Amino acid sequence: MSDPRKSQGLAAPGPDPILLWAVFALVALGLVMVYSASAVTAQATTGNGFFYLERQAAAALLGTLALVLVLRLGYRRLAPFAYPLLLLGLLGLILVLVPGVGTSAGGARRWIRLPGASFQPAELAKLAFVVYLAHSLEKKREKVKIFSIGFLPHCAVAGILVGLLMLEPDFGSSVALALLLFALLFAAGARISWLVGSLLAALPVGWVAVARSPYRMKRILAFLDPWAHRHDIGYQIAESLMSIGSGGRWGLGLGAGRQKLFFLPEAHTDFIFSIIGEELGLAGAALVIGLYAIVVWRGLRAAFAARDAFGAYLAFGLTCLLGFGACVNLGVAMGALPTKGLTLPFVSYGGTSLIASLIEAGLLLSISQSRGGFLRPQARAENARVPRSRLAVGEAA
Repeated sequence: MSDPRKSQGLAAPGPDPILLWAVFALVALGLVMVYSASAVTAQATTGNGFFYLERQAAAALLGTLALVLVLRLGYRRLAPFAYPLLLLGLLGLILVLVPGVGTSAGGARRWIRLPGASFQPAELAKLAFVVYLAHSLEKKREKVKIFSIGFLPHCAVAGILVGLLMLEPDFGSSVALALLLFALLFAAGARISWLVGSLLAALPVGWVAVARSPYRMKRILAFLDPWAHRHDIGYQIAESLMSIGSGGRWGLGLGAGRQKLFFLPEAHTDFIFSIIGEELGLAGAALVIGLYAIVVWRGLRAAFAARDAFGAYLAFGLTCLLGFGACVNLGVAMGALPTKGLTLPFVSYGGTSLIASLIEAGLLLSISQSRGGFLRPQARAENARVPRSRLAVGEAA
């Protein structure tokens, strides 16, 4: 079938160049900062100062290839695989809990060790959950306001995933999935009373999960007053704040940071933004925040301009996933949130996280080049019989 845009003398749009450059700017900055933050530690522990950089560069290459593949295939190819992907994500979360299969580190069992690498099933589960929700909400557009069809099944799937994540335990990813569910159901037009009710019901469950876990309570205490616990439970946050604060406006200079010299734990993973603040200063920190703002802006733009409901929900969910991960990591590094253990998308060291983030970026780019659009006035008129999603209240920028 010929493209209607060509018949009208219009060229088919390509992927969003602003989004593309923002993503690769973050990846490039991440490679530089991973080396800067890890070289001394890598030399001391492995004898190779480039150890973490080499692994991160390999993940960036694989992730870029995956991004290109997704972009060439198109996001619509994912729709028929929504349920198999979800089952694969569930299987990964189950396998990581099996002794001898899952690997424990830092008090949590979150990795499956593979020859020469490790894999974090939670990253696949989050991506699979977004694809499942987008596909399911597209199919149930006319029934999303029916409790037993449009609300309860999605909550049940989310509950199973969150339950498995809490067994690892992975509280940060659990919260991310819950917020994804809330955001996408709201966007699809679910009743506000159901969403508010589920949120109120989840609050005591979340509090019990925190109160019954000594290490989570310690994180809350460290967040409330890190300086009172400077030498024990508040050590990471205090060192992170010192790192960011010492950078000033322009930073100490690339590679000149001091907190990475065995003072700040996880400097190249969870707290890489602290090293950016120390070495590149307020200017570097503002650049990073600005790049994430661009990713969120262009992701939402892709959602509003998507050609179909699946693309709109998928773009919105992926944007929320990337934006939430960035906000939580930045908030933890600056002491605005309790420690969660979520990496900084595209920047932190972690092969699974980087590859998953680049696949998500590839899907956003694929949706951005398939503008049609589902949420534009003409398309809404053609779909007047279908209840409007809340995404349709806005227009693309």
